Amino acid sequence: MGAVRVFLGLGSNLGDRMGNLERGLRILEEKMRLVKVSSIYETEPWGFEDQPTFLNCVVEGESGDSPEGVLQILKDAEEGVGRRPTFHWGPREFDADLLFYGNRIVNLPQLKVPHPRMQERAFVLVPLAEIAPDFVHPLLGMTVERMAARVQGREGVRWYSSFALRPSTS
Repeated sequence: MGAVRVFLGLGSNLGDRMGNLERGLRILEEKMRLVKVSSIYETEPWGFEDQPTFLNCVVEGESGDSPEGVLQILKDAEEGVGRRPTFHWGPREFDADLLFYGNRIVNLPQLKVPHPRMQERAFVLVPLAEIAPDFVHPLLGMTVERMAARVQGREGVRWYSSFALRPSTS
């Protein structure tokens, strides 16, 4: 199988949030080609609100792995940054979600692609619209830009920092 265009949502709200995102990106780039990284946005917690604010970004990459293989890469990156188990929607050092795997629809017990709640999450759609406004959601038939314009909570997504994808020094 050739390389597939993937979009990943990354976040951190514990410890050195920016450092956690940078470490996570370094781990990911060892396993796939990273094409674009959005700006970093500071966002309010979603789901469980009594926790620190997040730093979030979205990454466009290319991978020759299956969707399940990409999921394993993301889990390995979370562990590599130091994520420890908490509760559902709880605080975390590093979180990585597979948002899109090309135009494929995946419906497995451990993996749903496109990410099933992305259209409700401004912290995903705002950075995703920055790097892929014309990408069309394969189930909803809407562009990312259109979904981002409609999502509630955009005011809770604040630009934090630009992020330059730099070549690895190792």
